Amino acid sequence: MRILGILFVLVLLATTPVLAATLSGKVVSVADGDTITILTSDKVQVKIRLVEIDAPEKDQPYGQNSKKALSDLVFGKDVTVEWGKTDRYKRTLGRVFVGDTDVNLQQVRQGAAWAYTQYLTDERIKQAETEARNAKAGLWALQADQIMPPWEWRHGGNK
Repeated sequence: MRILGILFVLVLLATTPVLAATLSGKVVSVADGDTITILTSDKVQVKIRLVEIDAPEKDQPYGQNSKKALSDLVFGKDVTVEWGKTDRYKRTLGRVFVGDTDVNLQQVRQGAAWAYTQYLTDERIKQAETEARNAKAGLWALQADQIMPPWEWRHGGNK
């Protein structure tokens, strides 16, 4: 029965629906400030990459703080994930909710992640980033030379 559950989730993840699907489960791991793993009721682990945001890399300034901020929001909690596709790393790309709290939006609001403008569709996330910057919340309180978008950091900006 476990294998059938795993196969079902794999088939579900391999197909990209036009409309968003919903997953739910308990958060069992937080990899960084924008990636979690949930355990579904079928006992299948699914890695989730939070869409429309990008958090500092683990070795980047504020990277560990971002991971802790996400962990404080979700670790050990039941979440709902609205998702539509997977990425090249086979992570499910989704919007994560703890009850009514939009975790993706909250990560940006508290200054633990950037609005990922390349993939942004929800303008509330960009507005949350602007407000966090103005309030010098989270990573925005760092020295100016320590603040670098993760997409630049990953492409050699950390040298």
